[in-house]
Formats: sequence, C-alpha cells, structure tokens
Amino acid sequence: MAIEHPGADLLHPEAIDHLPPYIPLPGQTDWLMWATGILLLGMIIGLGVFYFKLHHLPEQMAHKGQKIQFEIVAVLCLIALFTHNHAFWIAALLLALVPLPDLTTPLSSMAQSLGRMAGKSDADLQVEPPVDETEQPDSEEPGRPHGLDGEQGPKEA
Repeated sequence: MAIEHPGADLLHPEAIDHLPPYIPLPGQTDWLMWATGILLLGMIIGLGVFYFKLHHLPEQMAHKGQKIQFEIVAVLCLIALFTHNHAFWIAALLLALVPLPDLTTPLSSMAQSLGRMAGKSDADLQVEPPVDETEQPDSEEPGRPHGLDGEQGPKEA
C-alpha cells in the first residue's frame, strides 16, 4: 500500500514514488533553498560584525590610556584594516597593552626647577595649557586673531 504523492501526476514517469520532503514539486517554492540563503546571509553578517569587533579591540583597550597612545593605536588599526597587513594590527594590540610612561610631568618639573635656579619667578614659569584651535576667541570684532600674549592685534583704521 503505497502513499500517493499529492503531485504524483506532475512527476516524471521515471521518478521514484517516495520523494524526500525537501524536494519541491515543479512550480512550488523551494523552502530549503530559502532557509539556506537566509542562514548564509545571517552568518555572513554575523562574521562581519565579529571581524570588525575584533579589529576594533586594540582601540577599545587603548581608550583607557593616554590620548596620543589611543590615536597611534587607532591609526595602526585603520592601516591594518585597509592594507590587510596583520603586522600593523599586532603592533596596535601590543601598543594598547603596554602603558606608555608619562614623560611630560617630570620634564615640566625639571624645567620649573631650572627656571627657579635661574632666578625666574613661578608666575613666569607656569606652562599654559594648549589652546583648542576649534574654539573661537571672545572678541568684539569676529575674525580678528589674538596675539601671542592674549591681546587683540592692532586695530585697523
């Protein structure tokens, strides 16, 4: 007692009677192909996300350190991403793992000590913080640059 396939009249006369359920009849949707395509697309997107997260790992590690270290690591990661040269990524990872020593504090302390030895006052030795170039100075006339000592430039007649 053989079970008739619902589309037995559409099958080729030489086809076997018991087709597996994943083989579609002529004119029907191949659900196995659709499922495989969706799975493949999901795996490609997931692999891409994993690749970019792994590639961004040194930058995330260096974010806790100094700004210059973070910038160097970020540039090395970008170079590694675009050139596919793994040596840059490994260098970025090693640089992110090793904390850079703070050299500016001892050097500024030495400069202040030498200045005191030379007879300069502490007010003359104070190092001003770097000025952010993106900030606009407050002045009466926009577009006029400030001098080095913070005063306005010569007024035009």
